Amino acid sequence: MKNTLKDSHNRRINYLRLSVTDRCNLRCTYCMPAEGLPIFNRDDLLTRQEIMTIAHAAVRMGIRKIRVTGGEPLVRPDIVELLSELGSLPELERLVLTTNGLRLGTMASDLRQAGVSGANISIDSLNPERYREITRGGDLNRCLQGIDAAIEAGLRTKINIVVMAGVNDDEAPAFVEFARTRPVAVRFIEYMPTRGRSKGPSLTLPTVELLDRLSKLVSLEPLQRPGGLTMAGPARNFQVPGALGTVGVISPVTCDFCDDCNRIRITSTGLARGCLFHETGLDLKPWLRTGDEKGLAEALARVVADKPEGHELDSGEGPDEIPMSRLGG
Repeated sequence: MKNTLKDSHNRRINYLRLSVTDRCNLRCTYCMPAEGLPIFNRDDLLTRQEIMTIAHAAVRMGIRKIRVTGGEPLVRPDIVELLSELGSLPELERLVLTTNGLRLGTMASDLRQAGVSGANISIDSLNPERYREITRGGDLNRCLQGIDAAIEAGLRTKINIVVMAGVNDDEAPAFVEFARTRPVAVRFIEYMPTRGRSKGPSLTLPTVELLDRLSKLVSLEPLQRPGGLTMAGPARNFQVPGALGTVGVISPVTCDFCDDCNRIRITSTGLARGCLFHETGLDLKPWLRTGDEKGLAEALARVVADKPEGHELDSGEGPDEIPMSRLGG
C-alpha cells in the first residue's frame, strides 16, 4: 500500500486526531452540559496497546501528524508512557496534543522528553471569574502556570480561544497583548454550534468582524502561509510589530477549510470518523480485538475514502448536539 492517503475528493489525508480519554477535569459550557456526560466503561475505552496498533497502521498508510486529544488527555494515568511510545514511531513527523493546561505545570518537561513537540492550550478568558464561569470551576492561575511551563519546556505553544459573541469577544485585545509578551501563537476560533444549535441566538462571531475590530487597535501583518492546508493547520496568522508571538484566526463556520481538510479522527472508544460534524463512523474494535491488522488497515482506508466533502454546518443537517469531549474535537 502506498504511503499516501487520499480521499474521494483528492485531498491528501496525513493528520490523525486521536482521542485517548473521554474524561475531563473541566465542564466548559460549549463542550458539555453542567452535569457532565456519562463516562464510558473502561472496557469500552481503547487500551494503550490498541491505540499503538492504530497509530502504527495509520503511520504506515501515510499519517504524518498525530494530535492527542480527549476529554483532557493529561488525566489519563499512562499518558506519558503512551506519548513516549507514539513519539518513537519512526515515520511520524509531528506529535502534539490539545489540553486545558491545568496539569501542564508539573508535566510539560516530561511531555517534551516523551517526544511531544507542541501543545495547544485552551483558555477562553484572562479574567479569573469569567474563566471559572466558562469552564465551570477552572483555576485560571493553574492554566497560566501551565502555559509558562510549556514555553519553558520548549513546547511550541498555541493558545486556543473559542470566541463567543457577548461572552468573551471583548477580551480579544487582551489576548493580542498576551501574544505581545510571550512567544506563543494566539488563535481566535469561531464558536461552532456543537450544543443545541437549533436553540437560542448564535454565539458565532465571524472572524472577519473580529479582525476588523482588532485592525483598528493594532497593526496586523499577514504571515505567509504555505499553499493549501498543510500540517501547519487551518489558521490565518498575523504578526503584530514588536510582539514575541503571533495572532491568528480559525474560521470553521464562516470560511470553512473543508476543501483542504487533511484529517480524520478516532475517538477514545475506537470510532473512526472522517468529519466531526457527520454522525457516520466506523468502529475499529472488531479488528483490534481479533488482531486483524489487514482488516484494520482496510477499515481506515474506508474511513478516508468515505470522508465527506464538507461539514454542512450551515445546512441544518446532522446532529443538534455534538459531545466534543467524547469525539476529541
